[in-house]
Amino acid sequence: MKSYKLRAVETAEYLKAHINKSPETGILTGTGLGNSAGSIDVDASFNYKDIPNFPVSTVQAHLGKLLFGGLNGKPVIAMQGRFHLYEGYSPADVTFPVRVMQELGVKILILSNAAGGLNADFKAGDIIIVKDHINLTGLNPLIGPNEDSWGIRFPDMSRAYDEKLALLAEDAGTKAGIRIQKGVYAGLKGPSLETPAEVRFLKTIGAEAVGFSTVQEVISAVHGGMRVLCLSTITNINDPDEPVPATIEEIISVAEKAAPRLETIINVVVGGITF
Repeated sequence: MKSYKLRAVETAEYLKAHINKSPETGILTGTGLGNSAGSIDVDASFNYKDIPNFPVSTVQAHLGKLLFGGLNGKPVIAMQGRFHLYEGYSPADVTFPVRVMQELGVKILILSNAAGGLNADFKAGDIIIVKDHINLTGLNPLIGPNEDSWGIRFPDMSRAYDEKLALLAEDAGTKAGIRIQKGVYAGLKGPSLETPAEVRFLKTIGAEAVGFSTVQEVISAVHGGMRVLCLSTITNINDPDEPVPATIEEIISVAEKAAPRLETIINVVVGGITF
């Protein structure tokens, strides 16, 4: 079986042969948020199933397309849909696209996700700039032999989320009249939603939003030397004292309505990036 590194290189080489310009920024969208990449002037589009070695999205509202093109004059790669541990994928599978991006020369990764709100000040539809995370999945994509060409054995995570990118996003949201919050994201394995007791625990340890993605990809991106921005869309509020059942259909609906606001912020951030 081919090594993880070799598979990532092979996939990157396949993509390079079909695109005109290597991307500088990667965009990875979450549940119901695929249309937030709608402003890209697309030069090339690939279905995940047609890309060598690439996993395939199995979750509702993940479009399963990889786009290359221009956004605000900058070359970008955008994933419309991601992969999750709860689908049965390993951390290596979940983060494989990040490693492919790294092989393509991507230096900045912008992620989005749909998350449940734990902070009483948050409202459904709010966009949260993630300032830190708590990995509660019990897994880490760096377990096993280290690939020294990708990054050091023990990457520091004290500044996993880039402060300059966060300021760009906050300024973009403020100028556009978009309600912006900041918070700590807790990543769980899923797919079952949180019990009231689990919500109380998460609030106690400082989590303000919770979801089933993102942390694996961020760890790999930081290991690979990328600057990271993460924007969470709050799709529902978790109140352990008055729990309200949430359905995937409702979560997707809120995320889809928020996608244009998310798109506005991402467009401005990409346009304002300096290397």
